[in-house]
Amino acid sequence: MPEIHATAIIDPKATIGENVEIGPYCVVGGAVELHDGVRLFSHVVLDGRTVVGEETQIFPFASIGMRPQDLKYQGEESALIIGKKNIIREYVTMNPGTQDGGMKTVVGDNCLFMASSHVAHDCIVGDNVILANNATLAGHVEVGDFAIIGGLAAVHQFARIGRHAIIGGMSGVENNVIPYGSVVGDRARLAGLNIIGLKRRDFSKDDIANLRTAYRMLFAEEGTLAERVDDVAVMFESNTAVMEIVSFMKAESKRGLTQPR
Repeated sequence: MPEIHATAIIDPKATIGENVEIGPYCVVGGAVELHDGVRLFSHVVLDGRTVVGEETQIFPFASIGMRPQDLKYQGEESALIIGKKNIIREYVTMNPGTQDGGMKTVVGDNCLFMASSHVAHDCIVGDNVILANNATLAGHVEVGDFAIIGGLAAVHQFARIGRHAIIGGMSGVENNVIPYGSVVGDRARLAGLNIIGLKRRDFSKDDIANLRTAYRMLFAEEGTLAERVDDVAVMFESNTAVMEIVSFMKAESKRGLTQPR
């Protein structure tokens, strides 16, 4: 049975799974679904069509599923879908989607959202992502698996952050960041590859060497970027990691590409 503190306010229409813990002064709206093992510590507000996956923990004063901070939002019944085993710390805010963005915001599994981080409307966040303190995602941002967004960093709307990328603290990311990339700066620039992250995730020496070679070719001074991408695609056609970068760079996007200075 759920364990619900006497001071919590739970709409009777809310769906509450088994072994859910709802602490003091939490507020849960009628369209909210809390799956098995979810824990709300205290003073958490959940509203809207919000789904929280198994064993996710939400800490005090988080605001999850409230209406988007988008002036175009007209009350459409959009959704916020949060996966399993996430840790959502104090003062985190997450908003549902909008009509212009597919009607849903999606967060994967095993993510860590540190205090005061923000996930805006229509974002798609992968698995094992970390947003450090005060990191913010504007609307329609896509973040790949294992990406890390440093403290006080801000990502522009419609930008894409590739898998295994790392964003340095206090960076302003205006454009797309390639998978495995490392970016820094108040107007972020590409500073190389996330080598430390790759080593921590057991990428082999050969994988890292191939990624380094491909990176140097992609951002060399000779030829156009399109020509360099095609050259790398031919040279590394059987290399999964490099081809992931190639596919990312070739994909259509509303934002440009973060490049080295």
